[in-house]
Amino acid sequence: MRRVYEHKNKLVAGFTKKYNIQFLVYYESTSSVHSALEREKQIKGWLRAKKISLINSMNPAWKDLSEEWYVSPEKKKDNE
Repeated sequence: MRRVYEHKNKLVAGFTKKYNIQFLVYYESTSSVHSALEREKQIKGWLRAKKISLINSMNPAWKDLSEEWYVSPEKKKDNE
């Protein structure tokens, strides 16, 4: 949740900030930082089509899976 918050609020330099990524459409949970990093490297090495297929298998509507985790700054503005 912390990392998603940082990325959505552009607090972390990198891919999500550079390309203005707004939605979390896929994630995996693990109890091991080591296995999480290995899995991330594995997925990053895949072709785009394989990544899209993975997302479609778990989240075919491409819904923002983090939308209910916290209120984003954009939603706060809309509600004011």
